[in-house]
Amino acid sequence: MPWRDFRSTFCFNSFGEFFRSQRRNTPPATGDWFSQLHFPLLEFKNHQSEMLEGQLGAHTVRTHGVTLARTHRHDWIILILLGLIYAVLHIIHPFYRFVGKDMMSDLKYPLKSNTVPVWSVPIYAVLLPVVIFLLFYLRRRDVYDLHHAILGILFSFLITGVLTSAIKDAVGRPRPDFFWRCFPDGKDAYDRWGNVVCHGDKSVIREGHKSFPSGHTSSTFAGLGFLSLYLSGKIKVFDRRGHIAKLCVVLLPLLVASLVGISRVDDYWHHWQDVFAGGLLGLVVATFCYLQFFPPPYHVDGWRTYAHLRILEELRTNANNVQTSVVEVEIQPNQRNNGSSSGTSSPPVEDLESGMR
Repeated sequence: MPWRDFRSTFCFNSFGEFFRSQRRNTPPATGDWFSQLHFPLLEFKNHQSEMLEGQLGAHTVRTHGVTLARTHRHDWIILILLGLIYAVLHIIHPFYRFVGKDMMSDLKYPLKSNTVPVWSVPIYAVLLPVVIFLLFYLRRRDVYDLHHAILGILFSFLITGVLTSAIKDAVGRPRPDFFWRCFPDGKDAYDRWGNVVCHGDKSVIREGHKSFPSGHTSSTFAGLGFLSLYLSGKIKVFDRRGHIAKLCVVLLPLLVASLVGISRVDDYWHHWQDVFAGGLLGLVVATFCYLQFFPPPYHVDGWRTYAHLRILEELRTNANNVQTSVVEVEIQPNQRNNGSSSGTSSPPVEDLESGMR
């Protein structure tokens, strides 16, 4: 059949019933033809998305968890390898940079304990976001969202840890409290080249050469930065409605990460450059890992996963194919009936198109 006939018939069959159901709604602006045309089309698109969401149903851990984990088994294997590399980088010795006597004036800060312990970093940077992911899963029953969020934040945390540890070992920058690590009794000693001759605990000295960048800060921004991006998509911060309360919720994880970085300077474990570089590294890695699984937060579908959008697109394509087949089947008998009857004729295509306009 001619394309113009098919286009007109398909448009009327698809939109006619929906537009008739929307006649009771007040149009956005009387006399504005563009608004009167654009408003029903937007409503139809939203209505179609809601219908596809209903057809999609719930994807739970019980129904799709095993299949999803099997599909991403290579990602989980790489994740385990990253964990092993991260452990090895903590064991090897860093580069022992030359530290002369004239450099000690900036490295004589007191040796203090950590305000934020090392063992607490995975708790607030990984476990706390995972709990929030579970809460969203209990509400929406979307195992794709849960799986991709957990996998993304683990990748963000471990990739940042590997990069941070590798840079630490390669740079070997002394910490601000290096003097008391090297000379716990306060009696300094140097060789003939002017380099320090440390007589402190070897493990404490080795840790004293790992100042740049800050591991606490990079890991915190990797986890809480990922959480901030996740929340900004889920609560639709960039929906252009001006809800500042949503923005405050998104900035809260970043504030906690910033306070952790400040504590590293206050404890004299890091220079400010170490904290700045660590925060930037963690935030960049978190952004890249987040965008692997989710659209940007400012996207209209930023609260969904890419996997969810692909499934919806497949459903939409199948629905259009079925609807096209039904329209073709209905048109063919009508054409035969119109051909056999001599006194009736179908309305011209120009009238149909003018009706749409």
